[in-house]
Amino acid sequence: MTFHVVVGRGGTAVATARLFAEAGDRVLVVSRTGGGPDHPLVERIALDAHDTAGLSRLSEGAETVVNAVMTPYHTWPETAPPLFGSILAAAERSGGNYVMLGNLYAYGPRDGSSDGPITEDHPLAATGPKGRVRAELWLEAKEAHDAGRVRATEVRGGQFIGAGAYSLFSLLVQPNVLAGRLSVVPASPDTPHPYSAIGDVARAIVAVSHGDRAWGRPWHAPVINASLREVAERLAALADAPVPRLEEMTERELTLLSLGDPFWGELWETEHMSHHPYPVDSSELEAVFGVSPSRLDDVLKEIVV
Repeated sequence: MTFHVVVGRGGTAVATARLFAEAGDRVLVVSRTGGGPDHPLVERIALDAHDTAGLSRLSEGAETVVNAVMTPYHTWPETAPPLFGSILAAAERSGGNYVMLGNLYAYGPRDGSSDGPITEDHPLAATGPKGRVRAELWLEAKEAHDAGRVRATEVRGGQFIGAGAYSLFSLLVQPNVLAGRLSVVPASPDTPHPYSAIGDVARAIVAVSHGDRAWGRPWHAPVINASLREVAERLAALADAPVPRLEEMTERELTLLSLGDPFWGELWETEHMSHHPYPVDSSELEAVFGVSPSRLDDVLKEIVV
């Protein structure tokens, strides 16, 4: 029986583990708390992934080691490299393929030379610390791949939506829309933005883990390019809730919030994504692996039901 290790217990980790198990594969979900989906083919283990030796032992014989973890948002530059390095090392030692869950931060602002959507060939030109560390994490994995130490790939998703998502939309918009309250957001409500459904990202991870063409390069998870208002209005319509009231957070409000919580101050770095059009193309994943974006309504129905 094929064996996979999924490190993490967030929405994408849980959905990925469940997909592997539903296909008949054995899955080990590793997290500090020992959480994960309830399935007869899923075993849940409590282990800090910084424990490279322990994680390597657990990963022995695994076909795939999926890295679906992330450290607190404002600490990425300091805390992500040692954690990712440990998981990568465990994959190398165990002989398993390495699939890393990433995002779009490494691309940085669009340079203005083209109005076309961002593809996987776009240069990693991030100017902020979180974007730069995201680029470094992938380049470290690619270096290991190019050296023949492991087969590696990265699946890059947009802002998460859907059941199990943890994002600005799920935290600041979704509950307020369903309750008919005003949503104050650190983004332009009418600017197109790439969203990725949790289930679609999991399907992408499973697909590339089985594909010989996956390795040594990144892939964009399926994306839905839509404005915040469009997503909020569809959610409200499906839930029979009032028309959403969306208000853009002012610079002063964001600054004041950052004085009490460093998370808010980190949002300045991604202003190029939240306040300006940032279209993303995921068609290559669909062409090679047949994984296409879900319909927006179908994703949002997971929240309403």
